[in-house]
Amino acid sequence: MIVESIKLYPERDDVTLTTYVLQDSPELLNGVARPAVLICPGGAYLSCSDREAEPVAMKFAAMGYHAFVLRYSVYLEKDEAFESIFGGVERREHTVFPAAIRDIGKAMLTIHQHSEEWLVDTDRIALCGFSAGAHNVATYSVYWDKPILTEHYQVSEEKLRPAATILGYTLSDYLFMKETEKDEMATILLDASSVALIGEASPNDAKLIEVSPALLVTDKTPPMFLWATASDALVPVGHTLRMGMALSEHKIPFEMHIFEDGPHGLSLATQATANAKNLVDQNAAKWIDLVEAWLLKRFSFELQDEIRWG
Repeated sequence: MIVESIKLYPERDDVTLTTYVLQDSPELLNGVARPAVLICPGGAYLSCSDREAEPVAMKFAAMGYHAFVLRYSVYLEKDEAFESIFGGVERREHTVFPAAIRDIGKAMLTIHQHSEEWLVDTDRIALCGFSAGAHNVATYSVYWDKPILTEHYQVSEEKLRPAATILGYTLSDYLFMKETEKDEMATILLDASSVALIGEASPNDAKLIEVSPALLVTDKTPPMFLWATASDALVPVGHTLRMGMALSEHKIPFEMHIFEDGPHGLSLATQATANAKNLVDQNAAKWIDLVEAWLLKRFSFELQDEIRWG
């Protein structure tokens, strides 16, 4: 496996693409390019969670896909404690929309640039995100063909096109979130996240719509796999349901799974990604197997009919 951390911008250390590229072999695909999954961890646009990064990449690699982890533009610097947000946050231009989706675009272009070296099938790159990372890939999925990305990078749409998108406990509709009842801790967190993403804690509805992918689905939005838990107290399951409804209205293929129990931030919902007992849930952990079956319909390998010896 080729594991490498690549700085996407020479002048910045915080935005990186980490590769988990499978080595080729005559006993495996023997030179045939593999599909890939680009992963965006969550973290409220304040940080990027380690729990939703490498362990998830390793899981997709075990399925036979190249995997990549994108650490996109987030608010907190490397030496800043998460608790610092309780003292208040101020706008930081490098994180404000569309910074994070442009980071995805830069990652996609980087993968295209190295596709022959890494043997990546660039027609079959899926995006996978969790929480804020899911919001980021969902937002990218409704903007990938728009001038905000194509003109910014001066490239054709096809260089930026995702073949599929996987959303774990996503936030999809900021107008809905605005009306959702929140406790004090959730309010502080979401206000800080809003400053990081939009530049202010109480943006107007026009700005909220601009970053609400459920309200921006088009006929060119890629197929999606969505999963969440009904008991998520931080990002209500209604966000996943609204995204699913929008996809349905535009006749975009999608699959959705809502598990009864489990808090926000489950990641794989196994010991591999848990730092507390309530983040292990055998039922919710089924999502990754369901994703594997869903991807197989779109990303199946070109295999010979039978093993040939000699």
